Amino acid sequence: MIREFDVIVVGGGHAGIEAACSAANMGCSVGLITMDKFAIGRMSCNPAIGGTAKGHLVREIDALGGMMGKIADRTGIQFRMLNKSKGPAVWSPRCQSDRKLYSEEAHRVVSNTNGLEIIEASVVNILAEGKKVKGVITANGEEIKCSALILSSGTFLNGLMHTGLKSVQGGRYGEEPAIGITQSLINLGFEAGRLKTGTPPRLNKNTINWSILEEQPGDENPQPFSHDTEINEFPYLPQMSCYITYTDENVHKVLEKGFDESPLFTGRIKGVGPRYCPSIEDKIVRFADKNKHQLFLEPEGLDSDQIYLNGFSTSLSAEIQIEALHKIRGLEEVEMVRPGYAVEYDYFPPSQVDLTLETKLIEGLYFAGQINGTSGYEEAAAQGIVAGINAALKVQGKPEFVLKRSEAYIGVLIDDLVTKSTYEPYRMFTSRAEHRLLLRQDNADRRLMKYGHKFGLISDQLFSEVIEREELIYKSVDLFNEIKLHARIVNPFLESKGSSGIDSAETISKLCKRSELSLKEIIGLNGTEQNQIVNKLKLDEKALEQVEVELKYEGYIKRQFEMVDRLERYEDAKIPLTLNYLSLKALSAEGREKLNKIKPRSIGQASRISGVTPSDIAILLVYLKN
Repeated sequence: MIREFDVIVVGGGHAGIEAACSAANMGCSVGLITMDKFAIGRMSCNPAIGGTAKGHLVREIDALGGMMGKIADRTGIQFRMLNKSKGPAVWSPRCQSDRKLYSEEAHRVVSNTNGLEIIEASVVNILAEGKKVKGVITANGEEIKCSALILSSGTFLNGLMHTGLKSVQGGRYGEEPAIGITQSLINLGFEAGRLKTGTPPRLNKNTINWSILEEQPGDENPQPFSHDTEINEFPYLPQMSCYITYTDENVHKVLEKGFDESPLFTGRIKGVGPRYCPSIEDKIVRFADKNKHQLFLEPEGLDSDQIYLNGFSTSLSAEIQIEALHKIRGLEEVEMVRPGYAVEYDYFPPSQVDLTLETKLIEGLYFAGQINGTSGYEEAAAQGIVAGINAALKVQGKPEFVLKRSEAYIGVLIDDLVTKSTYEPYRMFTSRAEHRLLLRQDNADRRLMKYGHKFGLISDQLFSEVIEREELIYKSVDLFNEIKLHARIVNPFLESKGSSGIDSAETISKLCKRSELSLKEIIGLNGTEQNQIVNKLKLDEKALEQVEVELKYEGYIKRQFEMVDRLERYEDAKIPLTLNYLSLKALSAEGREKLNKIKPRSIGQASRISGVTPSDIAILLVYLKN
């Protein structure tokens, strides 16, 4: 008897978890196929979630009804808000996770999701009939049918691990690669490529001289990722510190001795590595003018003796690695539990998928995660939830779901992948978002929870809380543009803050724009405490923070909204997906080729394609108008 599901998800990593859970929670029958059910959510590299821009993605995933933020909150052992010394657009939550507990919690979440079955198997073939997906065949010969298929295979497609001159097949330490899927997709007409990523050595914490290292504790009042997490119970686990040390020229000299056996420099690694997270040997070559590089010693768990040496990713020989480690301050006698290694794997350039993450060649087939050329748990999970939602909508015959660049970092991520494609591992940065002051981590719920609620992934209660907070924010902003505080009340306070006094009454809104003043302090002054809205705001820390941002950056926010409005007309100018660009001879040759390959949905998307000129856009506008 052939098993059949509405949706099959291949791969139990961070993309697979979000894809499978979202589709199942939307009412589909889902089969999650993974080679090891106890490896679900396993953190292959750094045991951490979030960080610069990545934390924004986690908040957005959570607002859509995803799992990553909830799992991170349950298993985090250090929480920090990064970039607090800068503007709110780049504030980014990050947590150090307990590696073992994260995977266990991920397995528990997936196992307890109704309509979701975990299948331990390895997929070797993708089945399609005509141009529509039909299912998969596993290594043991079983055929499993589906209406939609999501591939989220991580670094396992023909995975090959390198340490010095030694190479071993595998997608992750101690785990077999996935063989067969790449060739199956090539046979269907897809173009494949090769990428590379790496991981640093793991160290024995009991052999490190912690007393001479710089401690990096977590935040005193940590903030959770998930809007569902009860702040009064958070954090759930004891909190730990990370530590900082540095390489120096002596360390670099030792590493350079191993370059003649480096798989990166000898050409044995064919895949392109991540530009923004290079290996330590790559850093030494590319940044030859720097005599030191910062390293972070990060605990892998409450009960683990292993330390992750962030910043020391390498594929040099184990002998060179340990010799170099012993030259680093605090690691003079360290024991290396496991050497670092690089892993090469297959991916499929993402110009082959649409903004829904459905492939353009095969209907019902979706790619999510590193198969699309991204790096990082958060980027993978963001794609996973979008693919899962769209697969469920397709099965149910409902309209598709696409996020705009002006709505979410997830929209920026997917638009970048589809429109620009990538030939190196793609990583999310705040600088990639042109509207980043609107896409802050603190307002992800206000931006995206309406979609999560619409798809049945966000509860009525949680959504109603967001609606109430939204109303409170609007009312507060309006109120503070009206309420004026007299000089006799305000000036003693301003003097205490080293701020210049005022001659007459001034609105709270204008006072709040002073960088040295906080809204919380201003509304604590005489003259506001009797207002009902102010009292409500004092009780809602989330709303208070967002009102302050709205007031302090009012002019910038207004200009960004105006920019969105100007660009929106190009995003609303839809292009039929069936348009034959090759027949439009007025377009430039490169423009025809690129447009035909990407098949943009709108003039806005077309304008972001490299090689498409303003003249090409003008010709398209005239053609569409006629």
